[in-house]
Order: sequence, then structure tokens, then C-alpha cells
Amino acid sequence: MKKIYILLFLASHLIHSQTNNAHVVYFETGKYNVPEIEKNRLVLFVQSLKDIEIERISIYGFTDDRGTDNYNLTLSQNRANAIKKIFSSFGVDDNLISNVDGKGEILLRIISSENLNIIRGLNRKVEINIEYRKVVELLEEPEEEKNINVGFLRDDLAVGDKITLDTILFKTGYSNLEKESLEVLDNIAASLLKRKDIYFTIQGHVCCTVNSRDAIDKKTAKRNLSMARAKYIYDYLVKKGVKRNRMKYVGLKNKYPLGGATKYDRRVEIKITYISKKN
Repeated sequence: MKKIYILLFLASHLIHSQTNNAHVVYFETGKYNVPEIEKNRLVLFVQSLKDIEIERISIYGFTDDRGTDNYNLTLSQNRANAIKKIFSSFGVDDNLISNVDGKGEILLRIISSENLNIIRGLNRKVEINIEYRKVVELLEEPEEEKNINVGFLRDDLAVGDKITLDTILFKTGYSNLEKESLEVLDNIAASLLKRKDIYFTIQGHVCCTVNSRDAIDKKTAKRNLSMARAKYIYDYLVKKGVKRNRMKYVGLKNKYPLGGATKYDRRVEIKITYISKKN
């Protein structure tokens, strides 16, 4: 088994040293804990992603052809979950991970070998696919972040600028907007459709929780209200025609209160992450 495992490592190293948008982690028979040598390779891969603009991450688990269908589906899902846990432990935003799926058994003859054990070993795996933001060049972050409250599509916008949408107000305890805010959001969507050069992250906030915790969304009973608010804006802009690959959304809980009236902490902000070159 040792000789086979060394062959697996060498094969995976040769394949994936040539690309930076995919990675494969191999597992021992019937196991979903990540072997130490594979964990070290994965850590290096995750660390190499920290300065890259990522659109989404997909994690797919597989097994070889042995075992029942139910057993293999469960094992492959556990393998995918184990990889996601490692990503999360290194601070990778969970919102970037769009798929964590166990696909069950697979037996592909992906190398020229008559040794079934080697072929099976290459099928006991998790495939990680990284999809990057489709941009040509990232601009440098400005030295100081500017907070902009009006005219948020001004010509002098720069990467890193944070725009407080202080006229977008949410109902207390919900991710739904106050009625008077819908017209404002329509105007924002129309402006963003004109400025296709702007890429951004929608940041959701809540008020009135302790220890920077998130609040409970009364609609779903989940403690993720800040993210639910950001996703509400994201989904609304998508419906209005703003391209998904221009946007991300995150929940920042109650980490950044503004002070004053609590209704202004029930807010979203837009942070500019990229501005493409104008023709």
C-alpha cells in the first residue's frame, strides 16, 4: 500500500503543478479523514489562493467502485465535507463555496495501467474547482478607504471605497426592505446597469446584538440575518439584470456599528473590489 500511495502522490503532483484553478485530494480505502501528506498539499494550495479574486469554489467527493450505492454516497459526502472544513479553518469565506457534494462511486481509467488497485486509488478523491472572477487586471487597494454616502457612482470611485446605502432600510428582525426603500433600490440597480465596469461586494449588517454576533432572521429562525440582508440585495439586483459575476455578498454581523439610531445599523454597504478599464 505504501508504494501505491507514493505513486498517487507523484501523479497528482505532476498533474496539478501545472494549473492553479483545480486541485485533487486522495483518500485511503474507506476513509474520509485527509491523509497528512494530502493535507500538507491542500494547505499549500489554499494559501496560494488568498490574493486571487475568486468567484466560487466547488468541492466534489468520489469513491471507487467498491461498496453499496448508499455507502459510497455517504463516504463521498463525508470526504467533501472534510475538505470544506479545512478551507473554513484557513479563513476562506464560506459564501465562496457554492457546492459541497458527494457524487458516490467512480471508476475511470485515467492512467495507462492494468493494476486495478492504482486505478481505484486515483478514484478515491475530492476534486476542488476554483472559478475566478472574469477580469483582466486588478487595481491596487487605495491607502485609505473612503466612505461615500451620496453619488455612489461618481467618476472618482476607487477600489476599496465603501458605499453606505443609508436610504436602504430593513424591517426589524427581517431581511425584507421597508416599502419606501424599494424605489431607491430600483434606482441603484439602474445605475449599476449603466456602470458595467464596477465589481463589488454587498456587505450586510445588523444592530443590537452582543459580542459582534449575528441576529436571528425571524422569517427563517436562523442566526444569519446580516448575510440574509446582503443576499436579498444580491438577488434583487440579479433580477434587475446585474450580472452575478460582478457581485459577491457577505454578512458582517454586528461587528461595525455606526452609533446613533439603531435603524442605521440595519443596513447594507457596497465595497468596490474592482473597476475595469474603460474603452
